[in-house]
Amino acid sequence: MPTPRRTHPPLIQGGMGVAVSGWRLARAVAGGGQLGVVSGTALDGVLARRLQLGDPGGHMRRALAAFPVPQAAAYVVDRYFVEGGLAPGERMRAMARLRVDRGEHAELLTVLGNFVEVWLAKEGHDGPVGVNYLAKIQLATAPALFGAMLAGVDHVLVGAGIPGQIPALASRLARAEPVTTLVGVDGGEEALPFTFDPRGGLMAQLPEQALQLKRPDVLAIVSLPVLASYLVRDPATRPDGFVIETHLAGGHSAPPRGKLSLDAGGEPVYGPRDHPDLAKVAALGIPFWLAGGAAHPERLAGARALGAVGVQLGSVFALCEESGLRDDLRTELRGRARAGTLRVRNDPRASPTAFPFKVAELPGTLSEESVRAARRPVCDLGYLRTPARATSGELVYRCAAEPIAAYVRKGGDAVDTAGRVCLCNGLLATVGLGQRRPRGVSEPPVVTIGQDLGFLDDISPDGRPYTAAQVIDWMLGAGTPAQITASV
Repeated sequence: MPTPRRTHPPLIQGGMGVAVSGWRLARAVAGGGQLGVVSGTALDGVLARRLQLGDPGGHMRRALAAFPVPQAAAYVVDRYFVEGGLAPGERMRAMARLRVDRGEHAELLTVLGNFVEVWLAKEGHDGPVGVNYLAKIQLATAPALFGAMLAGVDHVLVGAGIPGQIPALASRLARAEPVTTLVGVDGGEEALPFTFDPRGGLMAQLPEQALQLKRPDVLAIVSLPVLASYLVRDPATRPDGFVIETHLAGGHSAPPRGKLSLDAGGEPVYGPRDHPDLAKVAALGIPFWLAGGAAHPERLAGARALGAVGVQLGSVFALCEESGLRDDLRTELRGRARAGTLRVRNDPRASPTAFPFKVAELPGTLSEESVRAARRPVCDLGYLRTPARATSGELVYRCAAEPIAAYVRKGGDAVDTAGRVCLCNGLLATVGLGQRRPRGVSEPPVVTIGQDLGFLDDISPDGRPYTAAQVIDWMLGAGTPAQITASV
């Protein structure tokens, strides 16, 4: 069906972590007329674990009741819901993993997880809602996007890789057609085709009226004009807009161009080649937003003066009351940032994706060497696994953060495992959904945030909590910092 031209809000709320940008935050931002974004990473696991914790408030089951295939929703509820929640220390149930050659249950849970998060984010208002994906998580993209589209998602944002397949993928899924994506294989082997049929398995029962889907606008998250120019050349890869993100943003960021060099603290050194030429971006004639250290009204005005529609904001929303961060971690971050004792390190080794990853140094988290050393290596989620060929020729899935012996057995080099952190388990723990291990041990969190937190001096000068609505008012000039704070 034709997609009506959408307006472009000046503020985009970034899609952060695993469920840090959850439905509550996205709904608060979208309800304020800006683009609220849910993180699309690991939403199958988020749904399954929330159900196992008893689904406080009944939000998961309320959204599942709106899913157009009741049998599919009932299957997931029957499998994962625990009335009253698991007993303290009881382990979360394992989930099936996506694979190139099979994985119907994993696909279904991925569809449902994305539907639920977007449906809840869109509930009760008519503001725009987007979903953010990592291009590095290749196998999940098609089923995840279809689930989000069934819930009426307005925008899809894709970073951490080259999102060239997404515009055509969105167009085909809007027609509920089978799609084939090319999945990269470690070691230089030719990419493998991965086919997702939106009407396969239990989804074959989708009613025709549910398949009148709108195609979401695609926003490619890139760091430099050269990639933006490449994507716009072909109508099949041309996005509807760009988010130009610098290395100051939290989470994953692009590595420096050229040979990697590190400063005295072991962080990547960025130079003039890494600063985007925004005149070249503007010349492409496609809407764009700036991201990375953009949380200040003056930076919004500066971005607009350079031709941008507006800015994308992550950290300022991650620290607001509606974010999915555990309350204790959010409070600790704000307190240390205000005291000047918080260090956020751009770690070139932590992420198995090989992208630099911002890690906030907080006690009791995976930022501490002692915590990493005490954690028993286990890879039981596998979102960042990539296909590879073992020496036997078998197709395997490996991750540089998995146990070293397993990684080497699958043909990996042990050198690549040095310093890696299990982001899958760590990020779920950051939002209170960590796995419980034997003998009362729980997975430790890993916290990511941007390196520029100067906005706290303005948005919360006395250190009190603040809301997403206050961020919007501050950025758009609806009140002075003092007035905004006084309204709490």
